[in-house]
Amino acid sequence: MPKPDLDSAYELGGKEETREFYKEWADSYDQTFAEDRGYRSPGEVARRFLASAKGNEPVLDVGAGTGLIGEAMAGVQIDALDLSPDMLAVAGRKGVYRNLITADLTGPLDIETASYGGIVSSGTFTHGHVGPVCLPELMRIARPGALFVCTVIPEVYDSAGFGSALAQLVANGQITPIRFHDFRIYDKADDAHGDEHGLIMEFHRL
Repeated sequence: MPKPDLDSAYELGGKEETREFYKEWADSYDQTFAEDRGYRSPGEVARRFLASAKGNEPVLDVGAGTGLIGEAMAGVQIDALDLSPDMLAVAGRKGVYRNLITADLTGPLDIETASYGGIVSSGTFTHGHVGPVCLPELMRIARPGALFVCTVIPEVYDSAGFGSALAQLVANGQITPIRFHDFRIYDKADDAHGDEHGLIMEFHRL
């Protein structure tokens, strides 16, 4: 099993490897990754969501990990979904989530149709993680008018096919045109990833 760090996370290749990797990282993730690197993505997602939300609850945090978005959205009715039960266990201890849902985003979700008024995500649509295969299920569980605020790594947006998949949803009248927000991912990182930027995608389900 590779050492839990950003580069190793980008190279993950399968569900079992991912579960084992995040099992190893769960208890130290907030300190060794989020705090040490000045990880800005969860806070930026929360800020954008709260600025645009109008009764968009309950919210589903997709790829919630240790619950950094939930912490930044304290007081909002929010559920956490993640592939890793160990990361969710850490999130659960923070007391900010209504429900913890262990699930694989690449397959059907055991969630009722039109359950959520908001979908947020940080760090899930990136190298070695989840591609646009998850979009049909996210559309299904989001009610009309649901607000989506999710990050994506720009090169993954292109290489994984997010651009064409989302364009098809717009063309089919399933979502509004997407507003993109550029942001710097890390405040403190002094390595090769220190200057990386991400995109926040903001749109509504129609």
